[in-house]
Amino acid sequence: MQITYDPDRDILQIAFNQREVDETARVSPNLILDYDNDGLIVGLELRQASKRVDNPMSFTFIVGDADTEKPQP
Repeated sequence: MQITYDPDRDILQIAFNQREVDETARVSPNLILDYDNDGLIVGLELRQASKRVDNPMSFTFIVGDADTEKPQP
């Protein structure tokens, strides 16, 4: 997994693997998902990231139980 933050464009990108992006889809005004040719999500792009995350230049990686109490789609 690779996390890239471009401070000049204020874009945060997360690539889940190194598969080639075949298609992109805007799911909300500032959220874009990348798909491979099998239709699997391989990454995401968050625009205007500094307005949506506490600090796009820092992250915490935690191994533990997933939050299953949040609302489900």
